[in-house]
Amino acid sequence: MTLVVSEAEVEFSAIRAQGAGGQNVNKVSNAVHLRFDIQASSLPEPVKVRLLALADQRISGDGVVVIKSQGSRSLEQNRAAALQRLNELVNSVATPPKPRKATKPSYGSKLRRLESKGARASIKAGRAKVKDH
Repeated sequence: MTLVVSEAEVEFSAIRAQGAGGQNVNKVSNAVHLRFDIQASSLPEPVKVRLLALADQRISGDGVVVIKSQGSRSLEQNRAAALQRLNELVNSVATPPKPRKATKPSYGSKLRRLESKGARASIKAGRAKVKDH
């Protein structure tokens, strides 16, 4: 299942980019902060629950996803990159995980294990000191 978050549910704010960038970085606000409120979104409820349960540093304690994008000099490219990363995050929890089925070892594997334990035990028993009676 592929989910797409619409731009209407996302709040963008332009900020100054960090790091070395020459003269241009001082003139242009080309980094983007994307804010997405999980609870107020139109995502299905199970997806919201799995998204809030993620141990991701981009998700704040009050359920807001904050993504910063500053890879490009273009503000629009940074907006598109941030939105794409948000969609990847949402789609990572879109499908529920498969429940684990408990299994038991087969009878043959139990026998092989016990035989190898017996063989190892006899090898080690052969290393013991010989007692005279």
